[in-house]
Amino acid sequence: MSADLTAKPRFVFLRSVFALMIREMATTYGRSPGGYIWAFAEPVGGIAMMTLVFAMVAQSPPVGNNFPLYFATGILPFMMYQSSVSKIGAAIRYSKPLLAYPSVTYIDAIVARLLLTILTEIMIALIVIGGIIMLFGLRLNIDYLTCARAVAMAFALGLGIGVVNCYLMSMIPIWQTVWAVLNRPLFIISGVFFLLDPLPEHVRNVLLWNPLAHSIMELRAGIFDTYDAPYASPAYVFLVSLGAGAIGMLLLHRYHRIILDEGI
Repeated sequence: MSADLTAKPRFVFLRSVFALMIREMATTYGRSPGGYIWAFAEPVGGIAMMTLVFAMVAQSPPVGNNFPLYFATGILPFMMYQSSVSKIGAAIRYSKPLLAYPSVTYIDAIVARLLLTILTEIMIALIVIGGIIMLFGLRLNIDYLTCARAVAMAFALGLGIGVVNCYLMSMIPIWQTVWAVLNRPLFIISGVFFLLDPLPEHVRNVLLWNPLAHSIMELRAGIFDTYDAPYASPAYVFLVSLGAGAIGMLLLHRYHRIILDEGI
């Protein structure tokens, strides 16, 4: 009897998460003619544009000898983080009609959006990087464990910041606009198109406070065997993610009923 009682809530949780994921896929990627094809347009377009621009002023990228691969290792972790923050930040507002049902909770909504984002972004990353390797006939000595750690860092950071934003965007609607403004310089200061390593120490030390920069450095260390990312700190990223996630979950646990009842 006790086993049945514990199994039922677990089944309800999995069923709710799966249903929310299917709904997200249908509404996000099922309405436009291109569907998932449009998800590839942003990274491929960004890689192509930056390759054309930088190939005119430099003979080779800072690491390796292939511009598209170099920029892909910067853009893809950035997109993993950005998509996670965006999706999780809007989880309660997006799924609010379904959260009226007792069997569906705000945790279900967050987990569903996180899992779908992880699956989507990893699929995009594998196809983009695999396509570049095949197109240019590259021979790489990839460290898959380091690459997996870099991806985990990006998603962990996106989850932590996203949960905090989920509370702030639900309680303070204008925060979505404020966050968009604050987040714009992140593409520049995270080392997407340059390396932090050769910068002056006082500049590098400031930029290293940005956790996302560590994920990008870590991924490049996994892709390029000539780069060891001496300043990347996975522990720092996971600690920041854990701290932000804990604060966000405490706030949501305390105020989620107010958010749902007041219809903010």
